[in-house]
Amino acid sequence: MSTAYLETTRNVYKEAAEKPDVGLCCTTTPVWKLPGLDIPVIMQQMNYGCGSTVNPRDLVNNPKILYVGVGGGMELLQFAYFSRQRHGVIGVDVVDEMLEASKRNFAEAEKLNPWFNKEFVNLKKGDALNLPVEDNSIDCAAQNCLFNIFKQDELKQALKEMYRVLKPGGRLVMSDPTCETEMPEALREDERLRALCLSGSLPLKEYIKMITDVGFGTVEIRAKRPYRILDPKNYATDKLIYIESVEVCAIKDPMPADGPCVFTGKTAIYYGSDDFFDDDKGHVLMPNQPLAVCDKTAGALANLSREDIFISDSTFFYDGGGCC
Repeated sequence: MSTAYLETTRNVYKEAAEKPDVGLCCTTTPVWKLPGLDIPVIMQQMNYGCGSTVNPRDLVNNPKILYVGVGGGMELLQFAYFSRQRHGVIGVDVVDEMLEASKRNFAEAEKLNPWFNKEFVNLKKGDALNLPVEDNSIDCAAQNCLFNIFKQDELKQALKEMYRVLKPGGRLVMSDPTCETEMPEALREDERLRALCLSGSLPLKEYIKMITDVGFGTVEIRAKRPYRILDPKNYATDKLIYIESVEVCAIKDPMPADGPCVFTGKTAIYYGSDDFFDDDKGHVLMPNQPLAVCDKTAGALANLSREDIFISDSTFFYDGGGCC
């Protein structure tokens, strides 16, 4: 990571820590409303992300949680709601001012939430490329609109670090912008736009491949929503660039021999005359009972060329209960 690029990124988030910048990011997922959880206004103002990484089904059995890029601490507080143990949540950030702002915000959270103790969260100075966390020690790791800052080699290293610290079966939950339009080189190399998680946006398939290439055997695309527009009037581009936000969960499962299972919201429906259809590969379809299938299984079923199996297109909204 170049010195100039690193300095630009730190300055952007140093300023955002010292003076909340409500327009810095525009989270497209509503803030979780949970019983007994009162989020301080300052945390909401400093919610510098493009989605949400907090999902109750990832946070069972007293999980140990890692969050990289602490922001104002809102998602750390949400994770602590499910963990409620001393140092059950680790927050890592490279910007001193952001760590200090989070500490102040947790003091406010203690006043509003009788259940919350600031010792539930352990804030650490650290770099996403060299996490100050032990191997195989984390149940759920998360980052929101941080990895999009990195260039390809740095992104690969950050993903490897997340994979390293997760326990077998652990989950990496991420929210990042993606873009299917080729990004002009002038924008891609713009230090500030990259620091703002805009010009580093990758196509979704390339983003997923980066995740599976480091070893994650299962990937769930949980949500995909409109996010931003880079237009010729305001940016160095001769075309309109449409950016979406995507919420992804990558699971540290063993890699299947035939490649990763990637769920993009496809469904198979059997409507034949038999009691069921069994593909002899572990997938049983009951008549008119939709089954969420990974893209790999969807492709295999489609290749059977049966007239009694319907395969839906990707919805990019997957919520579990799948074939694998």
